[in-house]
Amino acid sequence: MTDWFEEYLGLEAAASVIRTFELQFVHGLFQTEAYARAVTLLGNRSAPADEIDRRVGLRLKRQDLLTGPRPPQVWAVIDEGALRRPVGGRAVMQGQLNRLIEVAGLRQVTIQVVPFSRGGHAAAGGSFTVLRFGADDVPDVVYIEQLTSALYLDKREDVDHYLEVMNHLSAEALTPAQTAQFLTEIIRET
Repeated sequence: MTDWFEEYLGLEAAASVIRTFELQFVHGLFQTEAYARAVTLLGNRSAPADEIDRRVGLRLKRQDLLTGPRPPQVWAVIDEGALRRPVGGRAVMQGQLNRLIEVAGLRQVTIQVVPFSRGGHAAAGGSFTVLRFGADDVPDVVYIEQLTSALYLDKREDVDHYLEVMNHLSAEALTPAQTAQFLTEIIRET
């Protein structure tokens, strides 16, 4: 595992609130094994099978956060494009969409979709995650993953800007109840 991602895993595990916007893929905390494998293969086609298995296993292990003794509040906003992109094929996407409906039923998880019909949005530049911690003296961190590294922003003005964008996205997105209906409709269409 790369140092930059290992750092994220530590922050994610320590966070009390995780707010995320996903433009291209479903967030790793919600991925099925088949979807996680398909996503992992996209960027690592030449990797040996055991390396792919290890990466997928790590991604799935992260999901223990959601059902552990002190799970973080996770509020995810997902662009419709991430749900329409047939990563892994039709059956994999149907399973992934069903998983999103299932995980949205957890009391500590909120999932919203920004549909295409809403037009452009403030986060069109890319996916990001804002991590908030329980201790007042620990600053929030914005995590932006890139192909071979990641950015970690903790300057108050940067974090505030991303939180403002996240708040706008949440207001523009479908409500959680509308999102569940929307996911069901996409499943029927695929």
